[in-house]
Amino acid sequence: MTSDQIILFSLFGAVFGLLLWGKFRYDLVAFTALLVGVVLGVIPTKNAFDGFGHPATLVVALVLVVSAGLVRSGAVFLITRTLVDSSRKLGAHIALMGAIGGVLSAFMNNVAALALLMPVDIQTARKAGRKPGLSLMPLSFATILGGMVTLIGTPPNIIIATIREDSLGEPFNMFDFAPVGGVTAIAGLLFVAFIGWRLIPQGDDSTEAGDPMADMAQYIAELTVPEDSKHIGKRLRDLTEVADKNDVAILGLVRDGKRRYGTAQNVKLQAGDALVLEASPDALDEFRAALSLDFADSKRQEALKADGDGLQIVEVVVPEDSRINGKTAQTIGLGWRQRTVLMGISRSGKRITKQVRKTVVRAGDILLLLVPQDKAADVTEWLGCLPLADRGLAVTDEKKVWLAIGMFAAAVAAASLGLIYLPIALGLVVVGFVLTKILPLADIYDHISWPVVVLLGSMIPLGSALETSGGTELIAGWLIDLTGGMPPWAILTVLMIVTMSLSDVLNNTATTIVAAPIGIQMAQTLNVNPDPFLMAVAVAASCAFLTPIGHKNNTLILGPGGYSFGDYWRMGLPLEILVVAVSIPAILLFWPL
Repeated sequence: MTSDQIILFSLFGAVFGLLLWGKFRYDLVAFTALLVGVVLGVIPTKNAFDGFGHPATLVVALVLVVSAGLVRSGAVFLITRTLVDSSRKLGAHIALMGAIGGVLSAFMNNVAALALLMPVDIQTARKAGRKPGLSLMPLSFATILGGMVTLIGTPPNIIIATIREDSLGEPFNMFDFAPVGGVTAIAGLLFVAFIGWRLIPQGDDSTEAGDPMADMAQYIAELTVPEDSKHIGKRLRDLTEVADKNDVAILGLVRDGKRRYGTAQNVKLQAGDALVLEASPDALDEFRAALSLDFADSKRQEALKADGDGLQIVEVVVPEDSRINGKTAQTIGLGWRQRTVLMGISRSGKRITKQVRKTVVRAGDILLLLVPQDKAADVTEWLGCLPLADRGLAVTDEKKVWLAIGMFAAAVAAASLGLIYLPIALGLVVVGFVLTKILPLADIYDHISWPVVVLLGSMIPLGSALETSGGTELIAGWLIDLTGGMPPWAILTVLMIVTMSLSDVLNNTATTIVAAPIGIQMAQTLNVNPDPFLMAVAVAASCAFLTPIGHKNNTLILGPGGYSFGDYWRMGLPLEILVVAVSIPAILLFWPL
């Protein structure tokens, strides 16, 4: 081995060792390794930061922003509120949620897809009276499987495509992964839905474990019926089914400033009626979007939309010395002074019987406020309140749902047909989301996972240096020597198993950057088509099911599902075996050697 190869192998060994140790965050480890590589001369100074402008890095960042826009527009709510039902049996629920998660993660980052569906799954579990751990792991695995179907579904596919372009002159297109990824994902989803979930340890009780939704404040809030509502003339009880589905309790009705007697279930709705509700902020927003209702102060809402770049939901606690303590939102002029709407009040589990805007606020109350974008700090300071930790609450603009879906679909179609470069297409979608105010400009950078960007930007130059120094050729030679005398399909299987094993204990992005050039080198040494080897690496790097550290989705569900480290392999091991058994024949069929 040359001195450069020794240095690079040592760096990769140190990176993998530190990632396994887990004491330091992965982005810091990768960035430090990059700088050490530059100082030691194995990475040219002029190429040190090429990874941060690499198409793979840009696509990963843009996909996260586009995903946020699809959520903000209500595209995801449109799917989940139509299909999800807590009364279904567990197996049917897992099959349906898995299918939704698989389809969503094919067209958006699979981490983002799980982040969107996890609260829905937890709420459904709570309504059904079962542990969320019985369905969260199947949902996580389903989103991982679905991400393999398209180029943008998961970072390993994006990296594989760009490495192919760098090495072979042409990248994989949007749906080149679909034949192999689709067959593997369908087989995996069937296993997860009908067999896999039964292998999850259920524990000794049926209580919910680690339910993060349990601590969410329930607000008494109001939503009004707009002039053009299709619900005018319906009885209030006709909205109960939608309310139950969205975990919202309808407490009563306010008409002409007066609360109607009782729950007013038989009263026919009129324009301007205010529904008195009890719900969490997310459930309240989803219910509003589902029925196209207005906020309590509809006139103020329209003024806010016309005046600013968007709306923001914030939560604040009222201390003793607050301006609003002992007063109402109306008397202090919250609307006309600060252009802010009081959406709801949470008061230690006590019901509020008056109109929210006319309710006297007390110290200790939690207020749910609708404020102009980027004015939350000013409003909070003016009120003299204390802000709660930001939970990423957003206002769904359901009127732009089809606009958002249309822009995204057009970009995917154009990129798939080769009419426009994928990063450019996704960039245009982001610009379109901002110009149409689907996604506020100020929120864009909040939705990018910067540690992942730093990881990619740092690891790509290291991977390139390993290839340039002949390191990948050396590793490929070792693997070929190890599998000497085996047919190419057997060597392909060994590469897949080795890559999958690495991905279970390391970040899948880092695994892909190392394994993809090795796959190309092995194919060239065997004088066969390199595409099957790249496809094997793509599938294997994505399918990390044995541990909670192999994939971010597995990490996300660890706490909410109440899992231990050793719970994952019980369903994950047979799933990984199935993936290898299904994907190898599929690769050989669709990408012949």
